Amino acid sequence: MTRIDKKKYILPGIFAGLVYAGVMAAFDYNDDVPFSIFKFLIHFFLFGLFMAGINYYSLRKAGKKKE
Repeated sequence: MTRIDKKKYILPGIFAGLVYAGVMAAFDYNDDVPFSIFKFLIHFFLFGLFMAGINYYSLRKAGKKKE
């Protein structure tokens, strides 16, 4: 099995987490809910980790098919 570069799944996870947290904060702002940094960070970390895990699994599976 070939080694997967960590940047290939961590950076998209960070970007996806930031976008998701920003969109959720925009929805809260639209509903007149005050901004919560705790809620923003929870959305960022949970969605970012979820997307990083999916990217890792996908790249690992694609690497196995290639071999």
